[in-house]
Formats: sequence, structure tokens, C-alpha cells
Amino acid sequence: MADYLSVGIDIGTSTTQLVFSSFEMENTAAYFSVPKVSVVNKQIVYMSPIYDTPMRDTQNIDAAEVERIVAAEYAKAGRTAGEVDTGAVIITGETARKDNASQVLEALSGYAGDFVVATAGPDLEAIIAGKGSGACEYSSRYMCTVMNIDIGGGTSNAAFFDNGETVACGSLDIGGRLVTYNSDGVIGHISDGARKVAVRYGIDVAVGRRADDSQLVGMAEGMAKVLEQFAGLRAKDALFYDLQTPGGSVFDLQQKPDAVFFSGGVADCVYNDIQDKKRYGDIGVYLGAALRSDAFAAVNVARPAQTIRATVVGAGSYTVSVSGSTVLYAGDVFPMKNVPVLKLDEHIEQAIYRGNSAPLKDRAKWFVGQNDGSVPAFAIKGRQDPSYNELTSAAVCLIDCADAALPDGAPLIVTMQADMAKALGQAIKTRMDRPRSIICLDGVEAGDSDYMDFGHPLMEGLVVPVGVKTLIFGG
Repeated sequence: MADYLSVGIDIGTSTTQLVFSSFEMENTAAYFSVPKVSVVNKQIVYMSPIYDTPMRDTQNIDAAEVERIVAAEYAKAGRTAGEVDTGAVIITGETARKDNASQVLEALSGYAGDFVVATAGPDLEAIIAGKGSGACEYSSRYMCTVMNIDIGGGTSNAAFFDNGETVACGSLDIGGRLVTYNSDGVIGHISDGARKVAVRYGIDVAVGRRADDSQLVGMAEGMAKVLEQFAGLRAKDALFYDLQTPGGSVFDLQQKPDAVFFSGGVADCVYNDIQDKKRYGDIGVYLGAALRSDAFAAVNVARPAQTIRATVVGAGSYTVSVSGSTVLYAGDVFPMKNVPVLKLDEHIEQAIYRGNSAPLKDRAKWFVGQNDGSVPAFAIKGRQDPSYNELTSAAVCLIDCADAALPDGAPLIVTMQADMAKALGQAIKTRMDRPRSIICLDGVEAGDSDYMDFGHPLMEGLVVPVGVKTLIFGG
């Protein structure tokens, strides 16, 4: 058994926080069996206070202040970047769309260790929050459908789990900080999403004018109705689709879940009846109260293990998985970050098993041209029991494709779901006549438009940490 340290850093629309987690890996296979490395235990070892996300202005995050916060929390936790094995830095919600979001990630790179996913895609954020809240585990344990709705300051991200598997996710521009006001009730900010809700429900509000209680209640109830559409409790209307977050998936699932979890900062306002609606100077408490509606009362609204910390806990504990244990890699190539995925469709994959490399070469040349010459990871399903001829044919085709489409010396990276990576990798290695690093990993599922991060091999080289990211930045 081996122990590893993970960090999660979440820079959200309203709040910034950090968590350290430890996890254990163990070879759970029987003697004389193929190794099977699994994560057997996860434990939070340090959680930071929740900070207001520092901003220089409305369009720029204060990168220096974020870095100062993170450095101070590392010191409080008694940790250094060199101790971190894995984890994630995520910029979420409206913050991901700020002008200097990528510069903030660069400023934090020195605290991230050798392998930390850096991402802000709304789809992945939805899944991370659903795992951090416990919704995914609940769905698996009770063999039911669960929707987690993570409501932050700027966006609401939903993930729908069926028996522990993610079947849909999406994001809406609805959150607790979309309308803010001062102690006199004078509005200081109204987001575009909040304006759309106000127009839809005929609520006359504007920056610089005082909003009365009935107007704030009306806007919050309008937002709640849109979130009810997320959960299949109302038919989806034009406003729902108009509020979808750029960069997120189109959420067309109509199924009502067996249970709903709320997480994010607004979740505490759902589960707790806060009497002072203006406590935070925004619409969050009003929105939380509106979500205690008759519509949501029709489903089992469960209280998650984590609410406001769901995303950061998920980032620290669930963003990175490990490859299968029958893997092959050759060359000093790890860690690798932001490797674009080229998912091979069924037609191309079947062609390479037959020894026909032409469709693969055409697809790879197009992909490399569209991605500024970036070297892709070829993602396939694989076969559970491939024949010798199928393995050798696929190996020859992949080598032929690499020689035709990839720069000299660029690595050949192949990932697959089925347990065949070592055999395929060895077939490639014995037939490759040009100097090129080889990475063949199984137990990995990825799709087109995804990106992958690969960490240093763990467990004496048995497994490789793999992070699959749906988007690097949203919208």
C-alpha cells in the first residue's frame, strides 16, 4: 500500500478555497493475477478558510492576491509543492471567463507539484462537484438516479448520475451573485443572466436603483423555475436554453431523478432557513428560499456531505484516476499536460484491426492541422480478447500513422478502455524503427474535445495517473 497527497484549489465567482487530501493505493489483485491497483482510502487532511475571490476589477482576477492566499494556506498546512502528487487547480463559474484566468493558473503553477490538472470547463466542474458532494456515491450505493445541482456565485452546474455513472451534465448562468446591492438596497450589479430573468417575468430593475423585496423574491423565483427545468420538474422553455453557460453541454435530459442534491454556496441557503435575506448583499438567500418550492418537494431533496466545499473537495479527491495495470511506456516523457484527445470512431478502429491505416492517417493529419500541430492521444475502445493478427495489424497501422502525421521524435500515445495496452504497446515497440517514445494505457475513457494530463508513474511504475478534462476553459 502507498500513500499520496492531493491538492484541490477552487477559484470561484464568489469564493476561493483549498483542500489537501491523502489517498492510498493498493494492488487488490490476488497472487499470480494481473495487478489491479485501486484507490482504497481517501481522507481530507486540511481545509482552508473560505476567502472572497480577489478581483482587481470586474474583468480581472487579482492573480497576486490569489497566489498570496495559496502560499499562506500551504504554509498553514505545513505542505510544500514538492509533496503534492496529484490534484487540480480549477477556475470556475464566471471567474473562468475573466480576461486573465489563464495567467492566474500560471501564477499558481509553482504550488501545483509535478502533476496537477488545471481546468475550468463547466461540464467537468459539474461532475467534480457531484462527486465532492457525495451525489455520485449515493447514486451508486442505492442504485438510483441522482442530480447534483451546484449553485455558486455565477453559475449552476448540474450532473445527473445513474447507478454512479454520469449520464448528463450542463451549466446555467444562474447564481447567488448575479444581483448585488448595498445596505440601502441600491443595486450595484446585475448580470446578463439576471437581466434575462427579469425581462421574462416583467420585473423592472436597474443598476443604481433600489430594489424592493418583492422584486428580489420575483427574480429568485424565476431563477428557481429554470433550475426546476434542470431536474425535469418543468418542461424546458426558451429561457432555459438562453441561460445555458457557454462551453457547457446542451442539457436535454427530461428524466426526473430519484433524488436531488444541492451544493455550492447557495446550497446552505436551501437547507437552512435564513431569516435575514439581505445578509450577503446579493440574491443568494432569496434563491435558496425559492428552491424550497413545491416542485422540489416532489422529489427526495437529500442533504450532501459537502455543500459550499463540494467542488474543492472533488477537485482534491476525484479529478484524477489511475490507468489500468497492464500498461507500457517507454521514454522519459512524464508528466505531460493538456494533450488533446483524438477519439477513433468504430469505423477507423475496425480498419486498423484489419491492417488498413488510411482512414486513421487521414483523420490524424486533419486533427494535427486543426490543433496547431499538437500531438494527440489516440483514444480507442480496444478489445477484451484481441487475436495476435489484430494486435500486430493495429500496431503497424498506429506506427504508420505516427510516421505520416506526427513530427519526428513526437511520442505515440494510445489510450483504451479494454485491458490490452501492454500487449499492444509491446507490439508497437518491437516494430517501431524510428526513435519515438511510446505510451499505451488501458482503463482510460475519453472523448473528442477532451484533454488529458499524465503524471509520473506510481506504485513502482504499475500505474499512471490520468486526468481527463472536458474543457480547459469554458466560454
